[in-house]
Amino acid sequence: MIAQLPASQFKAWLAAQAGGAVVLDVREPWEWQTASVLPDGFELLTIPLGELTDRFSELPPNAVVACLCHHGVRSQHAAAYLQRQGMEVVNLQGGIDAWSCELDPSVARY
Repeated sequence: MIAQLPASQFKAWLAAQAGGAVVLDVREPWEWQTASVLPDGFELLTIPLGELTDRFSELPPNAVVACLCHHGVRSQHAAAYLQRQGMEVVNLQGGIDAWSCELDPSVARY
C-alpha cells in the first residue's frame, strides 16, 4: 500500500527525511510551465509518467520519493511503479492542486 501524504503534512514529512528527499513531478511539461513547486529542502525531478520507466535511472537509488501530479492519480501510478522497483515512496495526496491550496497559494491552480 502506498502512503498518502496530505500536502498539509509535507513540511513535517520532509523534515523527518534525514537523508533528504526527492519530489517527483510526473505531470506533462505544459503543466509544469503552468504551475510548479519550488525546491526548498528537497530535490525536484520532473519526469512525465509516460517516460518514467525509460528514465527510472535518473532517480537517486536510495532516495525517499514523494510523487506529485495534478490531483494525485498519475502520481499514485508512479508511486506504485517505484515501490515495485524497491524504492521508498509516498503519494502527495491531492497533487499540486492541494499544494497550492494548503502550502503555497502563489502556485497557480488549473
